Amino acid sequence: MAFAEKQLSDDSIYDNVKRRLAEDSDVKGGGLDIDVKQGVVTLRGKLETQRQIDKASKIAKKANGVKKVVNEIQLSVKP
Repeated sequence: MAFAEKQLSDDSIYDNVKRRLAEDSDVKGGGLDIDVKQGVVTLRGKLETQRQIDKASKIAKKANGVKKVVNEIQLSVKP
């Protein structure tokens, strides 16, 4: 018997993803743009390494209520 998952609002998902990214010592996601529509999270911005970009996706996917993550984060180019 499956339990119905409580539907979280996009605002709740946004807050959860934003907090998780900001708390991560590798990603330090405070500077990322996060958009949530019907449980689909889109991440935008720039990070310094591919590892950080991949980790940001993983963190967002683990947040409650997230159905899908679209990662549009780009590598920042250092002069």
